[in-house]
Amino acid sequence: MGAVGNVEIERKFLVAGDGYKRLACGSSRIRQGYICSEPGRTVRVRLRGGRGYLTIKGPSADGGLSRYEFEREITADEANALFDLCEPGAIDKTRWIVEWGGHTFEVDEFHGCNDGLTVAEVELASPTEQVDLPPFAGREVTGDRRFYNSSLTKRPFTDWSDAERAEVLRPAQG
Repeated sequence: MGAVGNVEIERKFLVAGDGYKRLACGSSRIRQGYICSEPGRTVRVRLRGGRGYLTIKGPSADGGLSRYEFEREITADEANALFDLCEPGAIDKTRWIVEWGGHTFEVDEFHGCNDGLTVAEVELASPTEQVDLPPFAGREVTGDRRFYNSSLTKRPFTDWSDAERAEVLRPAQG
């Protein structure tokens, strides 16, 4: 990856239904935008719970499983000022926190132009770490660029064709 430390290893799953809400130990509303969202790098501004964050992510590796990430907290005023520099499109979501099988799952329920899409992410210590999946975790979409938040600002879920949305929302086979 070129950078030591700061490597985010994460798996992502589609979520159907809202059963995760009864398992959640907390939630917060998130607004985020992208100053840069090229395939090899993203620069993100986020507001969450009255706090601002500036995040730089490098290119994905391991089939989308890992990527370099650098994040720093900034003030809410700084974040609001940086939103003026963002590319068109923004993400509005509620993040639900679910503890399951020794892991923390972050379940993002999207609003606005991505309404109807819910995705769960879990961070891992290594790419080979085993995960006990909760019942709400559906089809894995790790590495599928359509589900990157930066992609959803450019091509929101509500702009997808009926067939694409139906494919995403169908129950997982298993």
